[in-house]
Amino acid sequence: MSRAAPDNSHYIVPGLERGLRILSAFTRHEAVLSAPELARRLEIPRSTVFRLLATLEQMGLVERDASGKDYRLGLGVLRLGFECLASKEMIELGKPILEALRDEVGYSCNLVVRDGRFVVYVARAVVQAPFSNNVHLGMRLPAHATLFGRILLRDLSFESLQALYPEEYLHQSTEFTPATVFDLFKLMQADKSSGYLFDPGYFEPSISTLAAPIRGAGASIVAAIGVTIPTAHVERLDITGLGEATARAASRLSQLLDHVQPVNDIPVVNKEVFA
Repeated sequence: MSRAAPDNSHYIVPGLERGLRILSAFTRHEAVLSAPELARRLEIPRSTVFRLLATLEQMGLVERDASGKDYRLGLGVLRLGFECLASKEMIELGKPILEALRDEVGYSCNLVVRDGRFVVYVARAVVQAPFSNNVHLGMRLPAHATLFGRILLRDLSFESLQALYPEEYLHQSTEFTPATVFDLFKLMQADKSSGYLFDPGYFEPSISTLAAPIRGAGASIVAAIGVTIPTAHVERLDITGLGEATARAASRLSQLLDHVQPVNDIPVVNKEVFA
């Protein structure tokens, strides 16, 4: 016997639902619609439709037509579509690169993007190993406290970083977590001289991450690729070799995303750890 689908109707936000219904009303055959027509079709009060359209217009999701009275979809909708396609494309293009890197280095590899104050794991290539961690697809970790976050926040100015983290002190995940936004910014500025980053046990003492940035259009950082290493293995590994392999993988994906990133003569971060 099939199980009934759960009723999530009590979670629905009416204003958001109505706004999305307005956007869905526009089609290639009816690219321009008036507010009264939208109100009639969707059975929404005219005053509500006008407020929703004003909000959508402010966000660039709808715009006025040449008459200045009626509405059509704005470039904001197109931008959202492109971002969705780009994210899917990056994951599809990144999976074989992740798998090749995993086979080359012998450790699990991850593809991570930033969502506001968090990093999100969007693709993985895992090895079977006696050690384990709790990383899984969709997992979200605080950007300010992770090595991935230090890479993904790197393009932000100090003012933008302050806007993202207005609090006086940042939450401490480990002893390595920057205490303030200024400390985080200084760390990221120092990171910029490196093609990849490595800090043993930075977020989780038993796990170390080596990561490199992935760049998209305009050379902006759009993601990061990383290798997960048991901290106990670090001393016997060739970190420079691992870093260069990771940077090459990041460069390959960057090239597929229309940006060529040189990977020759890449310096290593925290060389003194292995001196």
